[in-house]
Amino acid sequence: MIKLRTILLCNYPYYIILFIALFYFLITNFFITYKSNYEEIENIDAKIIDITIKDYGIKLTLKNKEKFIGYLYLNKNEQDEFLNNYGYGDIVHINTEKLDINNNTVENTFNYKKYLYNNKIFHVFKITDITKIKDNKNIFYKIKNSLIKNSFKLEKSYPYINGLIFGKDDYIKNDVTNSFRIIGISHLFAISGTHISIFVLILNNILKKLKIYEEKRCIIIILFLLFYMFLTSFPMSVLRSCIFTILLTINKRFYFFIKTQNLLYLTLAIILFINPLYIFNLGLQLSFSISLSLILMGEYINSFKKNIGKSFCISFISFVVSFPIVINNFYEVNFLSIFYNLFFVPFITILILPLTLISFIFSFLDNILHLFIFILENLTLFLSKINVLKITFCKVNFVIFCLYYVLIILCLFNLKKGKKRIIFVLAMVIIVHSSINFVNNNYIVFMDVNQGDSTLVVVNKKTTLIDTGGILQLNKDKYDYNITNNRTIPYLKSKGIKKIDNLILTHGDYDHMGDAINLVNNFKVEKVIFNCGKFNDLEKELIKVLNKRKIKYYSCINELNIDNNKLYFLQTKEYDNENDNSNVIYTKINGYKFMFMGDAGVDKEKDILENYNISNIDVLKVGHHGSKTSSSKKFIDETNPKYGVISVGKNNKYGHPNKEILNTLSNSKIYRTDEDGSIMFKIKNNKLKIKTCSP
Repeated sequence: MIKLRTILLCNYPYYIILFIALFYFLITNFFITYKSNYEEIENIDAKIIDITIKDYGIKLTLKNKEKFIGYLYLNKNEQDEFLNNYGYGDIVHINTEKLDINNNTVENTFNYKKYLYNNKIFHVFKITDITKIKDNKNIFYKIKNSLIKNSFKLEKSYPYINGLIFGKDDYIKNDVTNSFRIIGISHLFAISGTHISIFVLILNNILKKLKIYEEKRCIIIILFLLFYMFLTSFPMSVLRSCIFTILLTINKRFYFFIKTQNLLYLTLAIILFINPLYIFNLGLQLSFSISLSLILMGEYINSFKKNIGKSFCISFISFVVSFPIVINNFYEVNFLSIFYNLFFVPFITILILPLTLISFIFSFLDNILHLFIFILENLTLFLSKINVLKITFCKVNFVIFCLYYVLIILCLFNLKKGKKRIIFVLAMVIIVHSSINFVNNNYIVFMDVNQGDSTLVVVNKKTTLIDTGGILQLNKDKYDYNITNNRTIPYLKSKGIKKIDNLILTHGDYDHMGDAINLVNNFKVEKVIFNCGKFNDLEKELIKVLNKRKIKYYSCINELNIDNNKLYFLQTKEYDNENDNSNVIYTKINGYKFMFMGDAGVDKEKDILENYNISNIDVLKVGHHGSKTSSSKKFIDETNPKYGVISVGKNNKYGHPNKEILNTLSNSKIYRTDEDGSIMFKIKNNKLKIKTCSP
């Protein structure tokens, strides 16, 4: 026993175990490809292991030999009927219709396919029919079903009951969760070590009141933590926190006196041995880096005599350590979050979380909990609109990322020289923020917005967005998500773009400007340019927002100056249809000719040829998504495009692009957003380079 304790007190075994785990990750990541046990899944028997209620129906996580995700598209009454008849642990037979899992087709945005792969999920499908073949008989699943069903009885507060107790934050409103992220308090709503510590503290005190001895208390706490991981369906935050707390409990009970940081290394190693690809989990990256820094800085933090000093120190260290991870995922940092956390950490951990637990047991307290939630939500929504120290950062390269952490280690963990070295850290922050200014490339990106148009033009650091796209439908049914929040804005921020100088709307169709209002409300826009002709209802709604936000707008212009470059609007006459009234734009950048056709048809093409001398176009944004109403042979022959870009949705109901049009463009190199994803034409050193972001 003495030899064992001597070994446990040594640092090296933990370094070795962690090194082996990291080496296992490297081998797995670079040399092993995980594959599904099934080539196709059309019908299968599986166990329901997780249920999430969505606006469009039910999302199920099922398991046979591996995990699957299935979507049931149901109305409210059908959802209630399903929840009354099905539960966790039930064995069901399902008929399915495969849904595509694609990589992100807009650079630097969320990669759903990679996320699923890292969690060893290879199939996502629409469930066309489901039949229960065996009721759940497992006592643990029965308890889980009962507890989760009871959470929905608190009609006002159930989103936070599910979020803070069961680790399912899906039910908190999107604008609220976004406000949490903006002000830097999202971590308080992911079950973490703080939550687990509170749960364990409450349980331990209850067991003490019942006069249960320490050894039995230790066993009960460990069993509780194991069950809690099962209850929450093993999300990463709970897995890390529970494993770490179990190790702490064992360490304390058997008086091993293992250093806390070594237990954290051991926790990370265990998680990587479970699944080495968990290292890509953002929550794990943030929690491990912050926890380790706070543990190593514990002596310094405790040197502050006042609690406010300790709290500020914890908040500051957490911010500095998480900074590169945050900007490389969200491309934005709110420096006020250091101060916001001074209020929200105690407000949520001391008030909201305990009250949530009590209200779950005593449901008559729901109104009181809802009052504090109302205060929380409205306060965060208000603070999220304060932009004073909310700063956009472009995605940084790996070298700068590593250099930052080297400086952090030198600075924070050598406090005698830390005050001097903090200057270097601040300098690094400034360099990261200013790095975009050292890049002087001009580029055009035809963004994949499914069946619609949106093109980003960056010339001399001035930003022009031509069209916004509309709402993106991801499948044949009801599952939609917002293009602006999930694609356009993250991409702009990742490039260090802080504002759109010119928002050009080719015309008033929904697939070209349907997301304009959302973009204007969530990103800085200097001015908006409409096409010729009368404003339709969609354009009028946007104008109301522009007037409210005091954004200038123009219509039917002839040219637009961008420093030494010009965008020429090829105006001919006013037509009796919205498509032919499209803004058609021609520009020349570093000697390369670009032309953007909107949805202009053959009549306008004919008029353009008669009124303008247009030939030998380098890049043509093909009109009307490759429809046969555009791109006449005469027009293509006259303009003679070297490259043609077709912005089109995969398997769209219109049959775009038309085969005849593809034949007409046979002399051009064709790029399509449905096949190539977003397409970037970058002009560097007066050479045109093409990069795609394929599905």
